[in-house]
Amino acid sequence: MANVAIAAQALDKWFGEGEARTRALMQVSFEAEFNEMLFIVGPSGSGKTTLLSVISGILRPDGGRAVVDGVDIWSLGADALADFRLGKIGFVFQDYHLFPRLTTVENVAIPLILRHVAWDTALEQAMHYLDVVGLKNRAQLPPVKLSGGEQQRVAIARAIVTQPDILILDEPTASLDGDTGRSIMQFVKTEILNAHRCIVIVTHDARILDMASRILDMEDGKLSRIEHGEMR
Repeated sequence: MANVAIAAQALDKWFGEGEARTRALMQVSFEAEFNEMLFIVGPSGSGKTTLLSVISGILRPDGGRAVVDGVDIWSLGADALADFRLGKIGFVFQDYHLFPRLTTVENVAIPLILRHVAWDTALEQAMHYLDVVGLKNRAQLPPVKLSGGEQQRVAIARAIVTQPDILILDEPTASLDGDTGRSIMQFVKTEILNAHRCIVIVTHDARILDMASRILDMEDGKLSRIEHGEMR
């Protein structure tokens, strides 16, 4: 168990009421390990994003457990869960969720500010992670001045600025052309993945599946297949 980053145990999730009530997750169980880039694939509406939300502490399940780095996250109180997420989990949203009125470096600094890091220190650390993703020279620009690939890299820098052990990406290449998407994923694999970090990715993009350590296939709220592959 020492190398297990995430252990999902019989997760259930329902939405709606009465006749409109639907089951989004059906007894979903899997493990993800550190030093692994795990992909979750499947058709729209299969429960992939719901699963991401549950294991990242955003959406409470109706049954089962989500154990992240040894912590049963849904047993925590609201404040403890918020602190755990802020320090342990980085989330890259499909639409980036960058603040248009802030500069690139200010966007990256936000998680540090939420952790009460002093402003100047937060900006210094944010600049370091912009350098990591190759965008130090774009630090003072607003997001609107960046390309889609650059915005994605800013979102990744913001997600890793607190040095989280778990990095979760929701459709990271959906808005990017093929070459840019593969470049971003190659960067994540070679520069962000390490022995102390687990990366979980939801994607519809068949062009990047060869980069996965393993692939989980979801359909109708269930894991229908698990493909084991060598670390590429």
